[in-house]
Parts: sequence; structure tokens; C-alpha cells
Amino acid sequence: MRACRKLSAVTQNRIPAVISIAGSDSGGGAGIQADLKVFAACGVHGMTAITALTAQNTVGVDAVAPIAPEMIVAQVRAVARDIGIDAVKIGMLGTVVTIEAVVAALGELAEGTPIVLDPVMVSESGAPLLEPEARDALIELLLPRVTVATPNLPEARVIAGSDDDAPELARAIHALGPRHVVVTGGHRDKATDVMFDGETTIEIPGERHPDGAAHGSGCTHSSALAAHLALGFAPVDAARAAKVIAAQAVHDGLREIGRGPGPVDALGIRSRRPLAPPASAHAR
Repeated sequence: MRACRKLSAVTQNRIPAVISIAGSDSGGGAGIQADLKVFAACGVHGMTAITALTAQNTVGVDAVAPIAPEMIVAQVRAVARDIGIDAVKIGMLGTVVTIEAVVAALGELAEGTPIVLDPVMVSESGAPLLEPEARDALIELLLPRVTVATPNLPEARVIAGSDDDAPELARAIHALGPRHVVVTGGHRDKATDVMFDGETTIEIPGERHPDGAAHGSGCTHSSALAAHLALGFAPVDAARAAKVIAAQAVHDGLREIGRGPGPVDALGIRSRRPLAPPASAHAR
């Protein structure tokens, strides 16, 4: 987590505040629950605007309940008015009306606020989390507003409408409006992220951890990237830091949690546990 320690002159005298606009994972592995863990690990204040409630665990998604669009806007407006928003991470959206609400909420933020979009389409267990008719709305209404888009390879292929590899996909998605695109490497033969900023293609290598746990890895990557933008990092440096943090979280993943793919561990939970309960616990 050392990548989270650098502060710019703008942020070193205050704690940046970052909002996750995303769905809630009742199993605690992904969504806003994962984002808040990463924000805490990176030393920024985490806030949320919940877009949907999911009844979810490591095995699957049992139910999804979208939040009313006016409530989504109200959540963002409330924290922006009082606390301020230094960066935004957007995750699960689900529906057209939710995307429209998020676009309206973003329109109320200060110009230049960094926005990171993780275009969540399918859960780790394979459940669809973005309605087919919402894909066009995401591409047309949201992509042109974001600072960095972070699709994985399958998501990038859906957005670009192509079966190309990451470098070509990053360029194609960039043409749709985001200022930077990072196609993450978790679904590639090599675990290398590919970033395109409109001029340069940059490879961000990393190790694959097949014995780790990956539920929430995409959320972890995008929220770490947003946190680093709030801390004053340039987008490419934020992407490099996010790669390190997400890979380590997968390596340290909690494989013993649940019966499906275990959640990533951005906080080093296992290392924080006491070796044994206190003596007083045995006396009860």
C-alpha cells in the first residue's frame, strides 16, 4: 500500500474526500463495501451514493433492487454541499434511469473533478449487472464525461463492439470520449493493463495470483485509481499505483470466506487478526 502515501501540495494539509457511486454488495466483497475499504487503505475519506441494493454472496446474486434516481442525486448532492468531492468512482449502474441520474448528479460537481468509471456489466459469479439497453446510455451519456475508464477485457469488447486485444480496444474506447482508458489485464493471457491517453499506449505489467481471491478486484482497482487522483497523482501514476494495490489485494484474498470466489483483501485483514483471543475470553 506504499503507493497511497504520496500527497500533493494541494492535499497534504487536508484529507481528500472520494465518493463511490455504485451498488451495495451484501456479502461485503465488491461494490461500495470494497470501495470504502480501499479508500481507507489509501488515506482518503470515503463517501457513497448507492445505486442499487444486491442480495449477494460469494456464490451468486439472488436479487437486485435499484435505488430511486432522485435518491441517487440527493446522496451526491448532500455530500458535495457539505464535505466536498475530490474524486468520483462509478461502479454498478444497472439501468438507463440510474445512468441518467448519475449524469445529472455529476453535472452539479465542480468542473474538473476527476471521475473514474468501472463499467460493471457482470458480477464475479456471472450474474448480469447492467441491462442490455443501458449499454448505449453508458457509452453515449457517461463515457464522454469521465477522466479514466477501467473496463476489463470482456467489458472493453462489449463497449467497443470488437474482439480486438487490449491496445486496439483502449484506442477504440478512447474515441468514445473518456480522457484515459485502462483495459485491465485480469482476463488477458498476461496480467498486463493497457492504458491509452489519446497519444501514447502504456503497458502496466503485473503478476497473476491464481491462488488468490479475486471477488472485488475490479472495484478495488478503480477505487484505488480514484483515490490516487484525489491525492494529486497524474492519471498514469494513479493507474500504476492501482495496479499494485489490486494485485496485492488479490494475492492476500480471503479464500476461506464463503463457498465461491473469496473477496480480495485491500486492508490486510488476516495480518491484523490477533494470534489468540485474550485470556479474559476463556473465562466467560
